[in-house]
Amino acid sequence: MTASGPDPDPEALRRRAEAALRGARERTRTLTTCVDERDLTAQHSPLMSPLVWDLAHIGNQEEQWLLRAVAGQEALRPEIDSVYDAFEHPRAERPALPLLPPAEARTYVAEVRGRVLDVLERIPLRGGPLIDAAFAFGMIAQHEQQHDETMLITHQLRRGPAALTAPPPPDTRDGAPLPAEVLVPGGPFTMGTSTEPWALDNERPAHRRVVPAFFIDTAPVTAGAYARFIEDGGYGQRRWWTGPGWRHVREHRLTAPLFWRREGGQWLRRRFGVTEPVRPDEPVVHVSWYEADAYARWAGRRLPTEAEWEKAARHDPADGRSRRYPWGDADPTPDHANLGQRHLRPAPAGSYPRGASPLGVRQLIGDVWEWTADDFLPYPGFRAFPYREYSQVFFGDQYKVLRGGSFAVDPVACRGTFRNWDLPIRRQIFSGFRTARDAGPGEA
Repeated sequence: MTASGPDPDPEALRRRAEAALRGARERTRTLTTCVDERDLTAQHSPLMSPLVWDLAHIGNQEEQWLLRAVAGQEALRPEIDSVYDAFEHPRAERPALPLLPPAEARTYVAEVRGRVLDVLERIPLRGGPLIDAAFAFGMIAQHEQQHDETMLITHQLRRGPAALTAPPPPDTRDGAPLPAEVLVPGGPFTMGTSTEPWALDNERPAHRRVVPAFFIDTAPVTAGAYARFIEDGGYGQRRWWTGPGWRHVREHRLTAPLFWRREGGQWLRRRFGVTEPVRPDEPVVHVSWYEADAYARWAGRRLPTEAEWEKAARHDPADGRSRRYPWGDADPTPDHANLGQRHLRPAPAGSYPRGASPLGVRQLIGDVWEWTADDFLPYPGFRAFPYREYSQVFFGDQYKVLRGGSFAVDPVACRGTFRNWDLPIRRQIFSGFRTARDAGPGEA
């Protein structure tokens, strides 16, 4: 697929959709076979579902959209639709549901997938919004990868020895000192997309935004920089926090990012079952919007707006065009960004020079989700598709927007227009941030 529209070759679309589905399933298998049945059925945190719920939910969504809606087939297991309805049952209540046991869940998702691949092999990939450009197949691959990220979060919350391993990300910093910030010139740019074939409804439509000149951090805020905020009493000074943020900090006695603790004069963190020193040159991770906002205020800066973040990530000032990714229109490779659970941690800040934007901003894609200043709201001309529960029901002032993906995000579910959102208190997600500031007189 290209930025200009869907690949006209249906066989190429078919191969791309099949690869996306198979890649997602391989990752699901990794996340659900590395622990025993007790861990699969346990609820490791009231914030998360049991892993076995996510597993069967993946299959149920695939059945509903690809076998029933696209192929018109009869339901395989209609009696479980309610059990795996994410809106009907909050996560904290899911362990009490009549969940499919692990072996039965695996059998179910395998049967669904076998039938789906048969459908994909023969269906014409044109003639309706669900099948044009294999949209529904791409949507389901993204859905599975999003739940794989959710399951990876559950693995991080899980107590006990490490169940997952991965090599550390390469240090691709090129040795040259980087500027602390980059100037993004003011003016219009195209935000969102009307042409990306597998873009989801909240990314659409493309529209013109005018953004005044601003400066943005060259790289995400590091754990070392965040530690200085802590050591300066950041969590104990009301002036850096919003009212709700300060109440939350006091009520929950927050003193550091989630999974951090102070011991023997150094900061340690728990990461997927391993306790290790916090690495000061890595982007800070597992911070809430409230914490990110407070740090930015302490630093004399602010969080970037969503439009600023996307302009920094996509706008090419040389030709005025908005790219699919900071580096261009080509799909991500391991040289561009830390994505896809190849590693289980962010790369050092300033890594991936080949993934930089035209202005030199680095790591806008991958490593950590980045909080922005904005509430999650629809774009002008938004239309819910194919169901309002994906985005529309979350619009409003309760949720804040995150951008850019993390090391836990697969490339199929990450692009320059992709929008994530969560409550401002959330810390279990792989969230970090970078800061921005207005350009002053004579700087723009």
